[in-house]
Amino acid sequence: MRRPFLLVLLLAVLAAGCAGAPASDAGSPAGDRWRPPPGTAWQWQLSGRLDTSVDVPVYDIDGFDHSRATVARLHRDGRKVVCYLSTGAWEDFRPDADDFPASVIGRGNGWEGERWLDIRRTDVLEPLMAERFDMCRDKGFDAVEPDNMDGYRNRTGFPLTAADQLRYNRLIARLAHERGLSVGLKNDLDQIPDLVGDFDFAVNEQCAQYGECDALTPFVEAGKAAFHVEYELPTARFCADSRRLGLSSLLKRYELDAWRRPC
Repeated sequence: MRRPFLLVLLLAVLAAGCAGAPASDAGSPAGDRWRPPPGTAWQWQLSGRLDTSVDVPVYDIDGFDHSRATVARLHRDGRKVVCYLSTGAWEDFRPDADDFPASVIGRGNGWEGERWLDIRRTDVLEPLMAERFDMCRDKGFDAVEPDNMDGYRNRTGFPLTAADQLRYNRLIARLAHERGLSVGLKNDLDQIPDLVGDFDFAVNEQCAQYGECDALTPFVEAGKAAFHVEYELPTARFCADSRRLGLSSLLKRYELDAWRRPC
């Protein structure tokens, strides 16, 4: 059936407008990426035998330690799966550890076998992180949790600035989005106002213990989940505030095994 001329003209104008609208980034348009809403329940397990029986929609697991088959099994159970990686620290136990030159490896970050990276050296780190993100994509993960994203606030052995951190964190977000992966901002609370638009969710440790959970509000207001854990406070000390703020909160042990106590 022929369309009236004015309708054809209107459709052509609308199509032209849509074609000219820029995507949110060079990789996957924001509308195509998974964006968990505030309050989404989750499980975070980085050690021990993976317990796949926890009935939550999101699993955050170690990207190196788990196979494509594990991710596929979680998908069959209706889960979204987040690929945990360290992007701001070198780990001597990873299979690509020898690919990092000594010049970019700084002080220890408090965890055995881990040392801060010189995030200013994107000429070295970008291709290394791109390979890690390729691994997450090829294993079928939905998203990435990049850890150690606030080196500028720590004694790293390098004179890192807030501007260095913003530049590097945006690079990490771009690498994820170019591969169709969602990406979370890990900690780095002070830079949330600048970075909330670049990331699809937040991951935070111990904001209740340090009285900082209000800083996650920009993510919640943007319709993005703020995944949060405490290690030392009982749930009675933080769950009421977590519910008020719209956080997805858990009590976990420091080793991040299967045990969890949700709010």
